[in-house]
Amino acid sequence: MIRVAYSYRLITAALLLLVVQASFAQKQAKPVPPLYVEKGQLQYKPDTLGNRIPDFSYCGYKASEQNIPVVPAKVYVPLSAKDATDNIQLAIDYVSGMPKDAQGFRGAVQLLPGEYKVSGSLRIDSSGVVLRGSGAFAKGTRITGTGTSRETLLRLFGEGKRTVLHTQAIADKYVPVNSKLVTVADVAVYQVGQHVRIHRPSTAAWIQTLGTDHFGGGITALGWKPGERDLFFDRTITAIHGHQLELDAPITTALDVQYGAAFVQLIQWPGRITQSGVENLQLVSAYNKANAKDEDHRWDAIGIDNAVDCWVRQVSFQHFAGSAVRVLETAQRITVEDCIASQPISEIGGQRRYTFFTSGQQTLFQRCYAENGYHDFAAGFCAPGPNAFVQCESILPYSFSGAIDSWASGVLMDVVTVDGNALRFDNRGQDANGAGWAAANSVFWNCSAARIDCYQPPTAQNWAFGSWSQFAGDGYWNESNNSIQPRSLYYAQLQERLKKDVAALAQLMPVSTEASSSPSVAVALQLSKEAMQPKPLLKTWIEAAAKRNALPVTTTAAPSITDIVEIVSRPADPFPIPQLKQGVLVRDGHLLAGKRTNVQWWSGSLSAKDIANAKPHLTRFVPGRYGKGLTDNIKEVAVDMKATGTVMLEHNYGLWYDRRRDDHQRVRRMDAEVWPPFYEQPFARSGQGTAWDGLSKYDLTKYNAFYWNRLQSFANEADANGLVLLQHHYFQHNIIEAGAHYADFPWRTANNINNTGFVEPVNYAGDKRIFYAEQFYDISHPVRRALHRQYIQQCLNNFSNNHAVIHSISEEYTGPLHFVQFWLDVIAEWKKETGKQPLIALSTTKDVQDSILAKPKYAALINIIDIRYWHYQADGTLYAPAGGVSLAPRQHARLLKPKRPASGKCTVLYSNTKRSFLRKQ
Repeated sequence: MIRVAYSYRLITAALLLLVVQASFAQKQAKPVPPLYVEKGQLQYKPDTLGNRIPDFSYCGYKASEQNIPVVPAKVYVPLSAKDATDNIQLAIDYVSGMPKDAQGFRGAVQLLPGEYKVSGSLRIDSSGVVLRGSGAFAKGTRITGTGTSRETLLRLFGEGKRTVLHTQAIADKYVPVNSKLVTVADVAVYQVGQHVRIHRPSTAAWIQTLGTDHFGGGITALGWKPGERDLFFDRTITAIHGHQLELDAPITTALDVQYGAAFVQLIQWPGRITQSGVENLQLVSAYNKANAKDEDHRWDAIGIDNAVDCWVRQVSFQHFAGSAVRVLETAQRITVEDCIASQPISEIGGQRRYTFFTSGQQTLFQRCYAENGYHDFAAGFCAPGPNAFVQCESILPYSFSGAIDSWASGVLMDVVTVDGNALRFDNRGQDANGAGWAAANSVFWNCSAARIDCYQPPTAQNWAFGSWSQFAGDGYWNESNNSIQPRSLYYAQLQERLKKDVAALAQLMPVSTEASSSPSVAVALQLSKEAMQPKPLLKTWIEAAAKRNALPVTTTAAPSITDIVEIVSRPADPFPIPQLKQGVLVRDGHLLAGKRTNVQWWSGSLSAKDIANAKPHLTRFVPGRYGKGLTDNIKEVAVDMKATGTVMLEHNYGLWYDRRRDDHQRVRRMDAEVWPPFYEQPFARSGQGTAWDGLSKYDLTKYNAFYWNRLQSFANEADANGLVLLQHHYFQHNIIEAGAHYADFPWRTANNINNTGFVEPVNYAGDKRIFYAEQFYDISHPVRRALHRQYIQQCLNNFSNNHAVIHSISEEYTGPLHFVQFWLDVIAEWKKETGKQPLIALSTTKDVQDSILAKPKYAALINIIDIRYWHYQADGTLYAPAGGVSLAPRQHARLLKPKRPASGKCTVLYSNTKRSFLRKQ
């Protein structure tokens, strides 16, 4: 009886335990994922604030609601062995002058099979214009960008001027991710169809929550600052419900009043182009085949800005240093499809090989392929989204794809493969000039990479579904190491939104086999046969796009541009040549008088604030970007100078190339992740070895074509517009004062292949300061002497046909007499060899000037005396620091404490100097 009772109690306890476990299991039900499929439909589970995975299907031309049209050709360009820049541009301009049809198109320019050589930059700056070739591969149309220009080969761009007609705060306390509704107090000012901009501010409270105000070291220079990472969503009002505006596409970052009020701006933007495209072409950059890292050739193939509803399709790209397609922040609803980029030629480092790049919004890259790039598929600075990369492949890149700069929100990587590198949505910290959190509310879907980083930023989320990779990050992960359905999130979302089959638009490469772990015998035998064949390639699938989506190549109904318009080249009327008369510079008998400005020596970034505050710099370079603070438009610099009464621009090469050196550290960089804007140096990179900035070393016997071409372009503008270029051959700041000035200097032994013989390792004074002037100005060293001679000759040769250029030895020159004599000796030799008469300014300390002017052979070479390094003080005494003592101008000033210069009596003393000089000439 006892045993029976004991057994009964054990059985009863076991049953009770099972009941409790079953009850506990029911209470701990599997959490509902943020996105799942139920009955063939996508289902979303918002968070407690209403945020959900964005609908990315609004990306692309016409928000992917319409197919890209085939536009009839209106003119064709015949082949020619000569440069085709003018012919093609004339044809584009001809079509641009035609009226639009009912759909907003003017027509297409048709190119024939064969090669067109283009030395300049082609532009489509009108709506409704298409440039179409006759094939993107063999036997198609090839446009080759020739020469050493870094100009974008083809630009689609409108005017950037926008007018804000009305602004008011959004009344909602919180607008979640993927919402298309915002509430305003005054709705009367709005109408359906109007263009509005949602402005989300970047406040101190938000930045502190993200932890991006400081990246370490107790120094906040790279930290985010309020107002520097604002987001702007360009939208159209589709409906008005009471006080709510319904927008045509969702927002991808929440609007939270605790981080500052967001605003609705009513916008007019008449200059933005639309309905233009490029298709069915090969775009190729010529380059120096002797240097596999050559960068004196085309950087970007196609650039798109100030544009909406435009496209690039069925285009192949070869040898470009920067981007195949660069979509800038002023572009919206752009489709780039069926494109292949291969064989890029450049250094390996920052701002190179960003093959398919967007900082715009509603951009769709689909069926795109890249080889040996850097950031092949990339979303840039504060790209407001949504932006989508669908069915794309990167083969053996040198760096990752994903979000590469600050807070790109709403990025979709959908069926994206990176072979040999990573996909990343993460916090980049101080990298990329303080990028910090790079991605928010972004999705990896059915992606494969060597590694996938998916991290959750504060106030947002990132998601990864169906990832094949190594994994890192605390973002949301689901079905890792598995392939999921639907195969493409983008096209599943589009199909549900449009409520129609989109398979013809998706054109997903078929996956014909299954991955069953328990196939039947018959299936196993069939799969074994198929395994004998190479895997189908996306590249092959893209190449076949011409058959799936054939584009017309005939010209039977279109006339030749050469039969329509005669090309006449008319040189501009020359401006009178400047002359020196009685010690003053005159043009056409009139005194050349006005303001003088100089270039920015260093610093800068691509932030709106730094761009607004930037000074011009003729040899500053930002790949694919033009304008103030970027790659200056030379003509615009000249126009601005004339408008402000400025007649002279002083130019010297930048203090260093890479903005990382703005931190004034002297360390060798561990990689070549250089930051723009780049201040180009006079010398070319060799493609050999590694300089202190991580790029290849310089060759001081070869010259940077970009640098010298830009200077010559401005000199031409100066000749034509009554301006003057004061060109400083050297920049002494590199060899005196802060040690960082010398760290990346091309002449430093560690930074070139020419064995310049400067002491290495550098003996920085106090491990901080540099005193290398004596070594630099030592012309007894045979290697340096020869390099100096060749370089001075280059400075003269570059402007041999210009008249409005004044040559000066150096910015901040306080060096020795013997180097000035050497400089003048080289000039005298050059004048004798060429018969040219350049304008020479003597810009030195007074003791050196006096010594030079005391010798007739040197005095005869001097046209201008620059007295910036000495002056008469208010009390009539002379401030004249000595030259050749290894002190910079401000170091002299700290020692001698000069008084302010005065006019009056001092003017007489200056006049005496001038008269004395004129008598010696």
